[in-house]
Amino acid sequence: QVQLVESGGGLVQSGGSLRLSCAAPESIFGIYSMGWYRQAPGKQRELVAEDISNSAPNYADSVKGRFTISRDNAKNTVYLQMNSLQPEDTAVYYCNADIRDLVLYGVYWGQGTQVTVSS
Repeated sequence: QVQLVESGGGLVQSGGSLRLSCAAPESIFGIYSMGWYRQAPGKQRELVAEDISNSAPNYADSVKGRFTISRDNAKNTVYLQMNSLQPEDTAVYYCNADIRDLVLYGVYWGQGTQVTVSS
């Protein structure tokens, strides 16, 4: 099994910034993509950003220009820098990893971290 460890959530005022991190075990190879999803109260989980190996990252239209995803391959860690946060960004943010290792092939999820943006 693969455990994704998330951190960095919290309470921030409108216009502020947060940086989320999500770490997979460093011993794992073959991580095709890592990304971030979020789920606001009463809404479906949606893709926020994803980092795909050897490809440009994808972003939800609502966060383009404000959020930046990056990945440290040596640490198997993905980050989400969130700037100009707005109340509509309030949600639980979940890390995701698509692993295509021959042994651990599958999709894995983190526990989620709460991001709350006050108006």
